[in-house]
Amino acid sequence: MDKFSQIFQVDTPIIGMIHLKALPGTPFGLLAPEKIIEAALQEAYVYKAAGIDALMIENMHDIPYQKNKVSPEIVAMMSIIAYEIKQNTALPLGIQVLAGANIQALSVAKAAGADFIRAEGFVFGHIADEGYIDAQAAEILRHRKHIEAEEIAVFTDIKKKHSSHAVTADLDIVEMGKAAEFFASDGLIITGSHTGEKANLEEVKAVKENTDLPVIIGSGINENNISDYLPYADAFIVGSYFKKGGYWKNELEPSKIKNFMEKVYRYRN
Repeated sequence: MDKFSQIFQVDTPIIGMIHLKALPGTPFGLLAPEKIIEAALQEAYVYKAAGIDALMIENMHDIPYQKNKVSPEIVAMMSIIAYEIKQNTALPLGIQVLAGANIQALSVAKAAGADFIRAEGFVFGHIADEGYIDAQAAEILRHRKHIEAEEIAVFTDIKKKHSSHAVTADLDIVEMGKAAEFFASDGLIITGSHTGEKANLEEVKAVKENTDLPVIIGSGINENNISDYLPYADAFIVGSYFKKGGYWKNELEPSKIKNFMEKVYRYRN
């Protein structure tokens, strides 16, 4: 059984994103650690009560992001938060550490007992807000082996949002997906061009038809368009849509999550 199937016990799992409050040492970090942990746990409880299938945390408020690594205090805080969420919800849990801090994300996941990470910069390179993000597949999978964390899945972005892909303009997304599969990715994440922007449905179909990896939609999904993607995708990461006004900085809207999940349940049945 592949890692995806081991982690998720339902068809087309919905992964609710928790955007952590700005962490200590970052430009907008104003809250004490205990308040940051409390806020993250509260969101986790809201998600679980609304019937979400899995959770994921990322340090979205830590702008501007460090590139390919983060400071020790970020790793420490995210490990504690992830551990508390996992212990208190028992839901599958994923980690993303911005920007491209995939080695640290694996370490957080190992320490916290999380189930997967989201890795940007797995195959090929791209220009992001933070600068050039190089491919890290070799380093990521060697680190996973080194820390004896082979049970942790590495789901990988291809043609990631908020990025320029001019240097790989002669490669289509299917070729990138095949390369990630060859380099032992556990699943492919497809997004729109920015947060909240839906993925190109034809690209999703093409990747699904041409690789054997699970395909995960990583942005732009809402109650109105999910039915278009359900036949072609294996999982969905949803964050902004579940917030008030559909804006990632706002508070969660429980009724939105509940209504969304009810639609997914109907599809499964």
